[in-house]
Amino acid sequence: MHDTVLATAGWISTGTGIGNDIKSLIFDVGIPVLCGLFVLVVGWRTKAPGPTIMAVILAAVVWGGAANMSLLKDKTTQDITHYDGPASAQQGDR
Repeated sequence: MHDTVLATAGWISTGTGIGNDIKSLIFDVGIPVLCGLFVLVVGWRTKAPGPTIMAVILAAVVWGGAANMSLLKDKTTQDITHYDGPASAQQGDR
């Protein structure tokens, strides 16, 4: 039996590449298709404009949130940093 270091065999980069491809497939194809399917199913089942319009709005929010994930990540990081307070604040019981 031969010992093989995973990094030299390329398994780590292969796994990273597959993970990035799957992530791109989910965000670029999967979520938009599911949002469209959601709107079609709601429109078909209810046959009413009100629920269908709300389904379109909800699908747009989900699709937009998924498309702007990096922007949302930066915003939450800023909020957490802002609410942590100054670095010189005393720690412990107050």
